[in-house]
Amino acid sequence: MTLALSAILSIKTKEKTKAIFDSLSADNRFYPENPTKTKISMKKNQIHIQINADELAHLRANLNSTLRLIQASSDSLESLRL
Repeated sequence: MTLALSAILSIKTKEKTKAIFDSLSADNRFYPENPTKTKISMKKNQIHIQINADELAHLRANLNSTLRLIQASSDSLESLRL
């Protein structure tokens, strides 16, 4: 039995939005064999992410990876503000 599962994220990152969006988009573009379908868009200072999957494990893995990439991108940008 397969389920249609989805997760929707909306993230406000102030001045870091464009850089984090570019990082997420690049990661999504260069992983075509991803078992989930991920849509990423940006409006003003918000990033919108929609992840669709047929299996809960795939949805969870993609969601965890996406959140970790957002955190790593944000941390990296923050470290540049010495």
